[in-house]
Amino acid sequence: MIRRPVPEFMRFAAVGVVGFFADSAALLFATRVLGFDLYSGRVFSFLVAATTTWALNRRFTFARGAPEHPARQWLKFLGANALGGAVNYAIYAALITFEPVVAAQPVIGVAAGSLMGLTFNFTINKLWVFKR
Repeated sequence: MIRRPVPEFMRFAAVGVVGFFADSAALLFATRVLGFDLYSGRVFSFLVAATTTWALNRRFTFARGAPEHPARQWLKFLGANALGGAVNYAIYAALITFEPVVAAQPVIGVAAGSLMGLTFNFTINKLWVFKR
């Protein structure tokens, strides 16, 4: 049986799922154990999730990328993915503003924003953060 390697995009998406769980667990920990409010807890959980996904993407998704100092690469990753989050939100906001169907069913906007954010994040990470 010949096994084909898992494409980078699929590995990136799988790492994103792990990041979602790390984000959720960190948010619960921050708010329920550490006593953070929902806003500061979300900042904490974002940093935990971003660090988790950066490490996994560095090791598994883009392992053949050009070596770069980890701290510098982590900061680039945070910036790139924050920009991807803005793309996600912009798509969501535009759809709920201009498409009545999406305003009535905002989950459609969440899905569209998430897909565009995922695509944007993968592209910017591949071409800039983990560039070969």
